Amino acid sequence: MSQASVLIPRRRAFEFSTRALLLLLPASLLFIALLAIPMLMTGELSLHGFSAETSSVLETRSWHNYALVLFDPYYQTIFLRTLGLALAVTVGAVVLGVPEAYIIFRMRPRWRAFFLIMTLAPLLISAVVRTLGWSILLSQNGVVASLIGWLGLTNGSPQMLFSFWAVVIVLIHALVPLVILSVWTSLQGIDPQSCDAALSLGAGQMTVWRRVVLPQVLPGVLSGSLMTFALSASAFATPALIGGRRLKVAATAAYDEFLNTLNWPVGATIAVLLLLLNLLVIGVYGKLVERRIQRRLGR
Repeated sequence: MSQASVLIPRRRAFEFSTRALLLLLPASLLFIALLAIPMLMTGELSLHGFSAETSSVLETRSWHNYALVLFDPYYQTIFLRTLGLALAVTVGAVVLGVPEAYIIFRMRPRWRAFFLIMTLAPLLISAVVRTLGWSILLSQNGVVASLIGWLGLTNGSPQMLFSFWAVVIVLIHALVPLVILSVWTSLQGIDPQSCDAALSLGAGQMTVWRRVVLPQVLPGVLSGSLMTFALSASAFATPALIGGRRLKVAATAAYDEFLNTLNWPVGATIAVLLLLLNLLVIGVYGKLVERRIQRRLGR
């Protein structure tokens, strides 16, 4: 093999990589401008001090704000509530979304398109409008409370709003389409005839689901659950409107520090710690599920 024949593929690979870098440059610059730089500025702001007398940010820098947020029981409760909320929403969205995606996938084409559009409808509505609609449904005189009272499950009209589980239900309704979309994408790579072949060999529906379908849709479950966890952990509108002032999570606590107490350094600290919490949980969960996927696929 001549030296020229070796250099030609290398030159083509270099040209391809150069073109790829040029194509990625606009998106990379946009990412740096809109996300990386503001986060760096937020991290730098979190190190500043704060004067309660003058409500101003001090020039001094220290780790005092991180120590305050990490060791204060008030903020510990807020972060634990945020973590519990995100986990509950993620589990609920996966439990509801994965079977629903498979059921829609097995439908006939005309019904499949109809139910897929109906399932994805919450993504087409503004988060504030959707949350306000839920607040009407869950109010003390709303449809849900009236139905529960009519069935005689409680004495009087129950208070559904301003509770932890009300926020969980509303967030599941908003985020379960993301799980369905992710699992739906994985289901496109499954040959329906493989499921029919397993049934013809004597396997039951649950066996086919557990041994044939589930191992192949685990990547979709992973990506959908990660998106659900990240969005529910950082949700603001739903906890603020459905949870009220007493049920604070990290996003609403940061909002209060920025706009109510004007303590921007502490608000920035909460935002940075929320980001780090998200990255930590997503990284650990992603590694664990990825290993399980490789083990199930025999890799």
